[in-house]
Amino acid sequence: MKTTLSTKIIAGIYKGKSIELPPLETTRSSKSILKESFFNVLQYDIIDTIFIEAFGGSGGIGLEAISRGAKHSYFCELDKKSFKVLEKNCKYIDANHTTPILGDSFEVLPKLINNSLRGNPIVVYIDPPFDFRDGMENIYEKSYEMVESFTNEDIFLITFEHKSELSLKEEIGEFLKYKTKKFGNSSLSYYKRVSE
Repeated sequence: MKTTLSTKIIAGIYKGKSIELPPLETTRSSKSILKESFFNVLQYDIIDTIFIEAFGGSGGIGLEAISRGAKHSYFCELDKKSFKVLEKNCKYIDANHTTPILGDSFEVLPKLINNSLRGNPIVVYIDPPFDFRDGMENIYEKSYEMVESFTNEDIFLITFEHKSELSLKEEIGEFLKYKTKKFGNSSLSYYKRVSE
């Protein structure tokens, strides 16, 4: 019998609502403790932001952001199985304030962020796949290049979820790393615009 994996929204207006998780072979879920810590860092700064989740998976981070007061969440996911789950979750939680996009984050997000999203503070959450599948070997280099290509001055925070053994660059384009928090095998590294 096939069991459906799920997790729950931790806080906010949709607290306790379940989110379906994609099959484990296609993606992995961000741990609750890590998610909680991320939103503790943001606190009220999440309100009325545009939230971008690269490598969206189930959409757990962006949907949590909506629950806690973000204005709109955009998700980009390349894997078709994961995208179906993401779409379902967005419709179930809040269809009006979420936009799931099927596509390559490296191609889609710079165009979306630089051309379409202006006038609201933007938070970007980047969670590259840990298992280096075909075509994913240089995923962090490509992620750095993607961040370097962001020209939208409304971005006030970029956060990477990554393997704890990996030390990310101190500076990526216009963004400077100001802290890293470790949660076992996973870590969060936070970047703010250099001029801030």
